[in-house]
Amino acid sequence: MTSPSTATNPPLVCWSCHERTFGTHFCSSCGKLLQLPQALDYFALFEMPRKLCIEMSELEQKFLQLSWKLHPDNFVNATEQERELSLKHSSELNDAYRALRDPVGRVEYLLGIEGARKEGEHKQQAPPELLEEVFELNESLDELREAKASGGDLAVLKTRLESAEKNFQDKLGQVDAQLRVTAREWDATLQGDPATRKKIMAQLNELLNRRSYIRNLVTNVQKELL
Repeated sequence: MTSPSTATNPPLVCWSCHERTFGTHFCSSCGKLLQLPQALDYFALFEMPRKLCIEMSELEQKFLQLSWKLHPDNFVNATEQERELSLKHSSELNDAYRALRDPVGRVEYLLGIEGARKEGEHKQQAPPELLEEVFELNESLDELREAKASGGDLAVLKTRLESAEKNFQDKLGQVDAQLRVTAREWDATLQGDPATRKKIMAQLNELLNRRSYIRNLVTNVQKELL
């Protein structure tokens, strides 16, 4: 039985010749553009497995090749249906490329199609091990806002916040490193048992939530420092 994580395309029936085909974009019998099925995901659109560690040069090469083949200019003399399908394929391909070329966006997308992306009811709460640092950061932000309003000395406060920003940027880098490690673990279990893959997806989800929280902290500090 094929694993759902291999993004293997189900057979389709061509709208033109009515033959069954395993093609993604073009019918293997008559060569016509196919109607994209609703369930076709971005990995399948590039005929790739649902892997998180992607060779960027390979993805870009596939994107450029498919973009050329699917471009509406190639279908100016085709039927209206084929011209509409060309636009649809090209639009979906662009969306897929934008989602998959970014490592974090790729994880977000994978968890979404696997039904495992959960941002949590309390996503705005600080992770327990960061509570003290976040509390100190919020105090410094409040002090800076008060100093701005009263015309007080900002230099010391800005220096303190710049240090805090660097600290959380470092933590963001640590989360990204953990994401890369866990992504490799996911790829190693594409044909593994569902329980193992579910556990890895939960870890990826937790890392994304942690990354989002820290990213928001950094953004808030940068806004105040401007």
